[in-house]
Amino acid sequence: MTENATENYPPKEFICTKSDAGVLLCMERSESKKVTDARAAAAAAKAAAEKAAADKAAAEKAATDKAAADAAAAQAAAQAKADADAAAVKAQQDQAQARQVQPAAPSSVYYANCTAARAAGAAPIYRGQPGYRPALDMDNDGIACEK
Repeated sequence: MTENATENYPPKEFICTKSDAGVLLCMERSESKKVTDARAAAAAAKAAAEKAAADKAAAEKAATDKAAADAAAAQAAAQAKADADAAAVKAQQDQAQARQVQPAAPSSVYYANCTAARAAGAAPIYRGQPGYRPALDMDNDGIACEK
């Protein structure tokens, strides 16, 4: 006999159905229907549970991936800000360094005024050269006795 094989013994009809243990049993049609319906319901419940578990795992993975992407974006933004801050500090330092005035070199040459510097053939006198002093540089551009 095979599964779903029928045997008629009036007034009852018997159908062969596998039990949960896998053994082929012949039972009345109504009992067979109950067993197969219960087995189908159990299979549907199992499939639904597996689908729910798969959906939950997919949602958790998506949440984890989003959190990782958000963390990476935050880290990149923080690094960009740190780089910008470092560049701003460096620019300020460069500007401060450029503004520093080189102290005039001590000089043994002294010109009382620009007429004396021109007479000595030293005009114009640039900042850092012997004889330069701020009193001779009227426009404070680093060049004394230029006119």
